Amino acid sequence: MPARTNRQRAVGKALTALVPLAPYADAEAIREAALARDMRELPPSIAVWIATIAHVRHAHTGYDDLLAEGYDRDAARFFVVDEINETLTRWRATRLLEADGQDI
Repeated sequence: MPARTNRQRAVGKALTALVPLAPYADAEAIREAALARDMRELPPSIAVWIATIAHVRHAHTGYDDLLAEGYDRDAARFFVVDEINETLTRWRATRLLEADGQDI
């Protein structure tokens, strides 16, 4: 097993704390996104939150369909907040997305 960095351990802990019941495939996709180069400067908990919301938005909602229908990003995000929160609730998330978009 390869050695894990402090960052990898911190992201793993933040992921488990945020969405303890996320399915393995989803958790691994979120982990990979949170460990991406462009997230490196963020604290692990913030990187995991951003990666989680982005993953759920694209993989578990109709967000991409709304964009394809011509909605702008803000409107499409508004319409999928409830779907995102439903997924987060199923995963027993410790945090939900605010409808006003202030936490994304």
